Amino acid sequence: MKSDWTLDTKRLPAGAVLVVGAGLAGLYMALKLAPRPVFVLTSRRSRKGSASAWAQGGIAAALAPQDTAAEHAADTIAAGDGLVDPDIALMLATEGPGRVRDLLGLGVPFDLDANGEFVLGLEAAHTRPRVAKVKGDGAGRAIIDVMLKHVQAAEHVTGLIGWRAESLLSDGHGGVAGALARNDSGALMGIEADITVLATGGVGGLFATTTNPRTARGDSLGMAAVMGAKLRDPEFVQFHPTAIDIGRDPAPLATEALRGDGATLVGADGKRFMDRYHAKGELAPRDDVARAIFAEIQAGRQPFLDCRTAIGDHFTEEFPTVFEICQSAGIDPRTQLIPVAPAVHYHMGGLATDSVGRTSVDGLFAIGECAATGVHGANRLASNSLLEAIVFGGRAAAHIQSNNTAARKADKIESQPWLSMGRQVSWTLRQGMTQYCGVRRNARELNILLEIIDSLIAKVGAANPLIAAKMIAAGALAREESRGGHFRDDFPEESKPARSSYLTLDDIV
Repeated sequence: MKSDWTLDTKRLPAGAVLVVGAGLAGLYMALKLAPRPVFVLTSRRSRKGSASAWAQGGIAAALAPQDTAAEHAADTIAAGDGLVDPDIALMLATEGPGRVRDLLGLGVPFDLDANGEFVLGLEAAHTRPRVAKVKGDGAGRAIIDVMLKHVQAAEHVTGLIGWRAESLLSDGHGGVAGALARNDSGALMGIEADITVLATGGVGGLFATTTNPRTARGDSLGMAAVMGAKLRDPEFVQFHPTAIDIGRDPAPLATEALRGDGATLVGADGKRFMDRYHAKGELAPRDDVARAIFAEIQAGRQPFLDCRTAIGDHFTEEFPTVFEICQSAGIDPRTQLIPVAPAVHYHMGGLATDSVGRTSVDGLFAIGECAATGVHGANRLASNSLLEAIVFGGRAAAHIQSNNTAARKADKIESQPWLSMGRQVSWTLRQGMTQYCGVRRNARELNILLEIIDSLIAKVGAANPLIAAKMIAAGALAREESRGGHFRDDFPEESKPARSSYLTLDDIV
């Protein structure tokens, strides 16, 4: 292990904002902070490492004349299974259409009809079509491409590319004053900032089967927890029902929009099975569909997505991304079934924040998937994730712009051990999280998982992903009920009243 790291320090200009992460939430916020200086810290270029760029379904908003924010909020609340903050849901739904039109104005090539109106798709648990798309399944990639173009051209934004934040800097008074980052060669850089924003995405990389980038390992949850930050509902992890089961890591995604357009879930015999599990069939909430598919797999019956009739020859123009993935695996989805399996897709929990992104720690904001505003509750409504990024990224920017910024100085900036988990430790963690904290959970297996995590911490130290995993597992053990994306074999019923959980690191050590 190195002991002679170089440690550079960088003091950002007064009032500047350090944004950790370059997905949609971070990039949108950076643009909206103009002309305030913004420094975006990212380990890689957004197109490759951002889950936002991988989003296929689209972005949900009440854009149709007959749709309303109240209806969108009601669907969001229903999907969240008792834990959605109704005021926050209405805020998301009310501000959403304006934010989506803002993206259109920035140049995102949404699918429009001959009259220039959005072509809207239907996805699971929505009561009407309200999902704006780009070439069927290319919304995430197209949005990130446009955002990158604008951010790279913005004079007030500076990219700190090739650096990965690994800890937060204390101001000595319980607040945050920037971050300590490391590059691939091991060099350290301490970055002092008056305002620090975490926009690092989700936790899918903690699990063996995920649709997320493998680097999405909850690092921000670990960093912030060490500083005393409060987490909200960390146990609620959404498993996407239809990852394409072709042995890849991460698993490619068969967008929910396929089922919205009529694709069905079938066995090898071509017969549908979802009606045996839920009255809404293929358009049931994601957690119900994921558990149904998991049950089929457990029973030794490989599930498939049948797009032959519903999509058929229109596949190449309506869902080119999925088509290309299938073709690369030797599957022609126009004439063949697509093998599918559940995979970790989204984290509803995260750092507890208010409606403008403030965490429980002074000077620290969180936006996007790593934050928990209360808008998703126990189960995120389809295509609300990209909307959350721009609505709450925009709200955080507006709050920062309209309030005085306190000057913050790091108490001390010093070298620290590089808590690299290594391939074997990482794989042990991922296997354990999938096996013991997956689609179905129980106390015995969660306690086994916590013992595994503690043994890994003893081996390599309290690395951020290990802390994040422990917070998720501890939250899952404490929640003795089944709700939304969290299902306990030993507590299969919901408890009343519905309550969000709040955890700090002190609660579990």
